[in-house]
Amino acid sequence: QVQLVESGGGLVQAGGSLKLSCAASGRTFSTGTMGWFRQAPGKEREFVAAISWSGGNTYYAYYADSVKGRFTISRDNAKNTVYLQMNSLKPEDTAVYYCAATLKGGGYMYRDLKTYDYWGQGTQVTVSS
Repeated sequence: QVQLVESGGGLVQAGGSLKLSCAASGRTFSTGTMGWFRQAPGKEREFVAAISWSGGNTYYAYYADSVKGRFTISRDNAKNTVYLQMNSLKPEDTAVYYCAATLKGGGYMYRDLKTYDYWGQGTQVTVSS
């Protein structure tokens, strides 16, 4: 049984930083894509960042325009874990953050929720002004 477990959420002031982690168990995603999405109250779940295998030891990172330059996604395949370093946080970053994973690599439709086969339970990030 595949499980994705997020951690690292919390309350932070605007301008602060948080690092989210997502540990996968049950199968490896080293040749697939792992991503982060978020959902604010009353809004649809939206893409934040993804990191996708592109052959050999190459991975590409993709970001939503709203977080580019502030967030960094990374992965540790030995730990089957993906991270999201969030800097310069803004109140509009407040949301539940979800980790997602798929065996599809190559950046295949990484922004689309339907691409991902597995989801975590979410972790709350609250940024106060």
